[in-house]
Formats: sequence, C-alpha cells, structure tokens
Amino acid sequence: MSTTDVMVEIRGVHKSFGRLDVLRGVDLEVRAGSVTVVLGPSGSGKSTLLRIVNRLERSDRGFVTIDGELIGYRRSGERLYELREREVLRQRTHIGFVFQNFNLFPHLTVLDNITEAPVNALGRSRSEARTRALELLDRVGLADKADAYPRQLSGGQQQRVAIARALALDPKVLLFDEPTSALDPELVGEVLDVIKDLARAGTTMIVVTHEIGFAREVADTVVFMDGGVVVEQGAPADVLDHPRHERTRAFLSKVL
Repeated sequence: MSTTDVMVEIRGVHKSFGRLDVLRGVDLEVRAGSVTVVLGPSGSGKSTLLRIVNRLERSDRGFVTIDGELIGYRRSGERLYELREREVLRQRTHIGFVFQNFNLFPHLTVLDNITEAPVNALGRSRSEARTRALELLDRVGLADKADAYPRQLSGGQQQRVAIARALALDPKVLLFDEPTSALDPELVGEVLDVIKDLARAGTTMIVVTHEIGFAREVADTVVFMDGGVVVEQGAPADVLDHPRHERTRAFLSKVL
C-alpha cells in the first residue's frame, strides 16, 4: 500500500485508564475510499480507539494521522508538541463522528442541528449551510423532517439525522461507534442502508459494530480486536469465514 492511499494511519497507540490498559499498541491503516469494520467483545478497546482518532481522548503513546496530518500534535524535529484546543477543533472538522446515542441537540430543529457546525466551525453562510443540509436530509431519506425536533423522530430517524450532520462538514473520514446498538431491531436496517449508500459513494469509514451481516456485505477490511490489540484483520471472507486465531473463532461462534 503506498502512503498516498492511506487516509487514516494509527501507529503504536496505547491508552490506559488508571491501571486498566484499554489499548496496548494498536496499528491500523485505512485506505481512502474504503470501509473498515471493527469487531470485538465489549471492553476490547474499539470505542476508545475511535475516540483517539477523533482526539476526544488523548493516547498515552503512539499517534494518528488523517490524510498525512498528525492529529492533536505538531512535529518539530524528533519531538511532538500538543496542539491548542482551537487547532484540535479545526482538525476535528475533517473527522465525522456518529455516536451510539445520536447526540442531537434537543432544543434545535433537525435542520438547525445540521447547519450549526458548518456555520460556526467552517464559517459558511447560513443559506449555504441550509441548502447543503436539505440535500443531505434528502440523501438520508428525511427531506420532510427538516422542521421537526429530535423528540418527534424515531431512533432510526434520529441516527440518520446524526449521519447527515456528520456529512455536513464534508469530512475526510467518517467514524461510527456502534450506530445501531441503541435502536429497536426493526429500525436497524434503515440506518445500515444509509451507511451502505455512503460506502458505494466511496466515503472513507471506520465502523465499530456487531452487525456481522453488514460487515460481510460492506467492509473492505474486517478488524477483530480483543484485549486492547488487533488480533487479526483482512478481507471479510477471510476473517469471518476462515479466522486464523482461536480468539476470533470463539467470538464469531457466539455471534454468528
């Protein structure tokens, strides 16, 4: 893989909370335009890894780059210096994040939820942001919900608004942290369909999920994590159908 193909590079990332080692030296590369699905049991470090990519958590060691840019630091010679929060916020506009529990602003309409960040973080005019927001709502099948409030929507609809909000910043990579786990089973499909459409459009994505069928259908790379490390990774057919490691086999035997 040439360096020009790599959109996200994760190198030697460690993270502890007190005495608990959550990540123990994670290395991962995500190619531009590809979908990487991260599987693993609860507590394996998947969500923490996403939060480090987005700089919602600081790593103890290691680094992350997005499109060649070091996230959270600037390099001077052999030393790394932490960026100011304002610079981190600028970097974060390139990294869309879709949370498990939607995280929409309850006091804002759907339209205002989507236009808020482009206006405040990117300095776009409100009319430009509104036009783009309406396009994105149409894309996620919610063109008729622009003036609704989050409480008036189903969980699946709220999550589709959250995806539109993440797309409004035109990010270089989209991170999904178990985007369907808070949904009733009958609403899961409508959210996964939107993510599949994004995959077909060539959006670079890292998706933490337990949806094995989705991983098989959409992922370019499946990563299995356990105990804060990447146990194995590869094409979906290899990891899901012919796992090399006993830990992967044991996990899949419980979820398939």
